Order: sequence, then structure tokens, then C-alpha cells
Amino acid sequence: METKDDLIKETIHVLLRVAKMYARIEEMPILLSDDRAVTTREAHTIQAVGENEPMTVTGLAGYFGISKSAASQMVSKLAKKGFLLKKQSVQSAKENELSLTAVGWLAFRAHEQFHGRDMADLVERLSGFSLSQIATISVMLEAVGSLMDRRLANPPGSKFFWDFS
Repeated sequence: METKDDLIKETIHVLLRVAKMYARIEEMPILLSDDRAVTTREAHTIQAVGENEPMTVTGLAGYFGISKSAASQMVSKLAKKGFLLKKQSVQSAKENELSLTAVGWLAFRAHEQFHGRDMADLVERLSGFSLSQIATISVMLEAVGSLMDRRLANPPGSKFFWDFS
């Protein structure tokens, strides 16, 4: 018989496996035409901008929980590929407002279709769960998210010391 600790460890193992698969999926291309594609990660950025126009780099960083530098790099990459437009914000000379180009909206719609199928499938699968099961999953994911927030706030090499005593 499995103990509670065994079940917790197995659940963590499954969660880590899912996280690694998700990271691989983020790099998979979504074909828009014979000569144009975006990675899923890029499509998620395009989606965030499209749903929140006008958005700033700071807003994008906050939306994904990443550094401004990482958000800025993605924005530059997508602007260079012709998916995003950057213009100086009327509210701050230090910020750029982001919006989608016509090609950006094409990518947005393609990702929406692609994502919509997965979301519909997931909703259908989860609808068989009881309300208490869904609440348990939600609380568990919140706990994992809190741990990740703490880890990201204290990355290796930061002034966070481990106590090995």
C-alpha cells in the first residue's frame, strides 16, 4: 500500500514530467504559411499582446512572470519578424506600447484555433471531475506556484544561503 508521502512524491514526479513536456511544446512551431511559423512561446506572447493592446514590455513581463529583459528580447524578436509594432508610449518616454501587425493578428487567430482545440479537450476531460477534486487540483497548483515564485525570487547565486546544519 502506498503511503501519503509516496503519493505526494509520485504526484510531484508527474508534475515535473508535465512541466518538461510543456517546455518542449513551447518551442514547437505553429505553421502560418509555407514560409512563416512561430513557436508556441512566441504565439503566447502574441496572444498576450493581442488580448491586452496596447501593452508595454513591463506589462508583458508581469503577465508572464518573467524579467523585463526577457520580455524585451522576445518583443524585439517578434518585431523583427514582423508580428509586433513598438511605438513610444504617450504616458512614459521610457516605455514602448506594443500592438499586433496584420501578420501578428494572423498568428493570433492561428494560435487561438490551435489552443481552442486543446482547451476544449481539457475542459471536457476535467468536467468529469467532482468540484472537490477540481478545488484540490487548484490548491495544489497554487502551492506549486508559490514555491516557484519563491525560487524565482531567490535564484542560485543570489544572496540566499542554504542551511546545511
